[in-house]
Amino acid sequence: MKKADIGLIGLAVMGENLVMNMESRGFTVAVYNRSTEKVDRFLAGRAAGRNILGCHSPAVLVESLSSPRKIFMMVTAGKAVDELIDQLLPLLDAGDILIDGGNSHYPDTVRRTEKVERAGMLYVGTGVSGGEEVALKGPSLMPGGSPAAWEAIRPIFQSICAKVEDGSPCCDWVGENGAGHFVKMVHNGIEYGDMQLICEAYQLMRDGLGMSSAEMGEVFAAWNRTELNSYLIEITADILRHSENGEITVEKILDCAGQKGTGKWTGISALDEGVPLTLITEAVFARCLSSQKDERVKAAALYAAERPAFEGDRAAFLESIRKALYASKIVSYAQGYSLMRAAAKANGWNLNYGGIALMWRGGCIIRSVFLGRIKEAFDNNPALENLLLDDYFCAVMKSLAADWREVVARAIRLGIPMPAFSSALSWFDGYTCASLPANLLQAQRDYFGAHTYERTDAPRGEFFHTNWTGHGGDTASSSYNA
Repeated sequence: MKKADIGLIGLAVMGENLVMNMESRGFTVAVYNRSTEKVDRFLAGRAAGRNILGCHSPAVLVESLSSPRKIFMMVTAGKAVDELIDQLLPLLDAGDILIDGGNSHYPDTVRRTEKVERAGMLYVGTGVSGGEEVALKGPSLMPGGSPAAWEAIRPIFQSICAKVEDGSPCCDWVGENGAGHFVKMVHNGIEYGDMQLICEAYQLMRDGLGMSSAEMGEVFAAWNRTELNSYLIEITADILRHSENGEITVEKILDCAGQKGTGKWTGISALDEGVPLTLITEAVFARCLSSQKDERVKAAALYAAERPAFEGDRAAFLESIRKALYASKIVSYAQGYSLMRAAAKANGWNLNYGGIALMWRGGCIIRSVFLGRIKEAFDNNPALENLLLDDYFCAVMKSLAADWREVVARAIRLGIPMPAFSSALSWFDGYTCASLPANLLQAQRDYFGAHTYERTDAPRGEFFHTNWTGHGGDTASSSYNA
């Protein structure tokens, strides 16, 4: 019997679509699902007549694969992945490859890579982005883990992934152990930020300018023909114009947002690495605030205030909103890339930042034309510390700043919350400020806790303590950064 090129475990919609994608690219795929009736149903339905082998146990799946065996695990992140690894390891030979395509937390992938490599096999944790439909047509793939696995899985991964205009695949090797899942986590964090920024622009247009959903849909459609061209802007235009029984669908949806945790993980990682990921963290908190619907309704009744009518040129202000959205979006990516740089240093990863932008150009939720500019920035300077230090982005941000400030100021006057827009602007002002008030903060810390400080008239790394009260003594605590 012909051996399969790759196996896949987990026949939910994403798993099925990846199987169909791989088979359509000329690969024979063996499939297994814990509920084996799903295997039979799949073989009798979508997989009928195709080069797809159904298996009713992990052992049969393993035996059906060519060497080195490659097994794609599409199961729920967490305990289920560990249990499946424990089932498979005794069945495998040295050099076989396990691939986790779920949204696993990257520290779990670091741990699992070490465990599988100790057993003599190879492990890959890969981000898979784009959703169910894109899994069939071509997702963005972000593999990391055991470097020796890449040459074996590259032909499959780069065949099934999305491609950009010049045919370049939206998939390349990211880095060691948990690097692939870390980059996917940051992708999802940026996704949180992009979505929140779009929602804030929507609320400002709806509540500040009194625009209808249909009007806003046309605005977003027009914005999608500018630098903001992206998947999320495109679907926002579609959503705002969608109606059911003559009524706009989005207006019937409760303003209570859900989340699966990747945005929260991104914020926690930023705190661990000491990176000011303000916009993405505010986007997470905005979802948390939205879930407090009943409390918000009570508070709205207590603090009800008349919102002043918008005065001025609406078309000009809409253009200002577009520019402010673009500026805030640049900050979101600048912060996300700063987090990846810090994590790469902490974990010993050699990340290709321009390559990551290319991986995100197609197939994923944050895909946009804008990412091409990020790739160019890192191609020009692979050691670029921050996107805002690139000549192109510096010029763009200077051209957008005045409109950005006007939009945030107008929203504040109108009483319309814009946490992502405003936190992005505050970060920008802080990042571009040569002198922040942390000198006073350090004095306060030294005053109450003898935590010491550095001086402007002494070399960096030399610490001092002042006896502020005259009776506190000269003993200082040790210096450290948490």
